[in-house]
Parts: sequence; C-alpha cells; structure tokens
Amino acid sequence: MSYLELAYLHLAIVLPAFVIGTYLLLRTKGTAHHRALGRVYLVLMVITGGITLAMPAQVGPQFLGHFGYIHLLSVLTLVTVPLAYHAARTHQVALHRRNMLGLYFGGLLLAGAFAFAPGRLLHSWLFGA
Repeated sequence: MSYLELAYLHLAIVLPAFVIGTYLLLRTKGTAHHRALGRVYLVLMVITGGITLAMPAQVGPQFLGHFGYIHLLSVLTLVTVPLAYHAARTHQVALHRRNMLGLYFGGLLLAGAFAFAPGRLLHSWLFGA
C-alpha cells in the first residue's frame, strides 16, 4: 500500500475514533452504551496505531530507514489500549481513566497536532505545499 493510501485509511479510521473518544469523554461512564462504544473506540485505536506504524516517517530523522519519533505515539497507543481494557475489566477505574485520558490526549490530540506541522501531509493538504 502506498503512503498516500495509508494516509487516507488512517484518516478514515482515526476520525471516527476521535468523534467516539470525545463523546465517551463527555458522557456518563460505566453504562452498557459506554462499554460498547468503548470497545469500538479501542479497536479503532489499535487499527490506527498499526496503520501509522506502516507509514514511514516523513519529517525528522528516521530510524531503521522507516521509523521516526512520531511512531513512539503509535507504540504508546498499542501498549495503552490493552492496559486500559484490562483495567476496565478488573474494575480498576482510576487506572482505566488515566489510561484512557492518556490515549485520547497523546494518541489523538498530540499526534493530531503533530500531523498539522509543516512538512507533514495534512499540513500540505490544508495549507498548500
């Protein structure tokens, strides 16, 4: 798959994850609806984390000819999702909350902010090359 195809796929997955994550953040916790949407959100985040690992770094130094510092957020996402899920399943509410906030702010907002940096694909799409 080309970089551009991966970028479109990533956007198609991460945008609904952002909407669902924001909704979950703002709504009542612990309901059956929250748990069901939370599972969807976690699956979307795992998929987007995997997709981003397949995308080569476009800005800054590359490691192993592919990975950049932005990939640390992908790894953070792939580590945090199972930790958050396990915390919820074992009723460790405070740990689940911390993991989910970290996933939302680090995996979505921080990574999203970096995506709009000069030299990145979204920056060029929105502001021209």
